[in-house]
Parts: sequence; C-alpha cells; structure tokens
Amino acid sequence: MAKAIHTMIRVFEEARSVDFYSKAFGLDVAQRLDFETFTLIYLSNADAPFEVELTVNKGRAEPYALGDGYGHLAVSVTDLDSEHDRLGALGLNPKNIVEFNRDGSLLARFFFIEDPDGYKIEVLQRGGRFQ
Repeated sequence: MAKAIHTMIRVFEEARSVDFYSKAFGLDVAQRLDFETFTLIYLSNADAPFEVELTVNKGRAEPYALGDGYGHLAVSVTDLDSEHDRLGALGLNPKNIVEFNRDGSLLARFFFIEDPDGYKIEVLQRGGRFQ
C-alpha cells in the first residue's frame, strides 16, 4: 500500500519560505540538501510524518507562475479560531473563516492562507474526516 510522505513546491526565496512555514505551521527544517543547480529543504514537525519539500532552483530570476492547475495543501488544527487570530497577528493575512455545510450538517470549518509564493493552504478545524 502506498503511503503519502511529502509534497513538493518550488519556491523563489528559501529564507522567506522557511520563515513562513515555521511561523504559520510550526514546520522546521528536517533536512537541507544542496546541489549544484537546486536545493531541497524538507520541513516537518512532531505532529505528523508528512513533510513539505521546498525546491529552490538556483539562478531563477523571477517568481514562479502557479498557473491554473495547482489546488492547495491542507493542514488541520485543534482550534481554528485561535490559529486564525495568531496568523493574523503575525501579519500573514488569513482569509475569512468559512463554514461548509452539507445536507444541513456542518462538514468543515476552514480558512485559506497563502505562502510567500502564492501557494494556497487550507487550514481546517480538526474533526470528522479532517484529523
């Protein structure tokens, strides 16, 4: 059986991205691998084995165009309202909290935030299928 272990995104500025993911989600550098033309930075925390891999292509002069194919990364938190307030206080500009209902029942509470490169991250209240 396959097991998801990481997602990879290309970022323009390593320090800015590492700082964002650390402040926003408590992800720290687990490993940094430097190569001649690119650097890989694996970010993780103690809550889950899944990692975010940042790829920095050396010599890149312009930020990446995300196009219309990228969806989002999702994380879950125990207290959505507190996380929303905390991220706002850090100046990271979380979007409004949304309640998603289906058949008269609350399916999910969430908000989105964007990293420095414009990647969307969904922050969900833990519960139901979103553990």
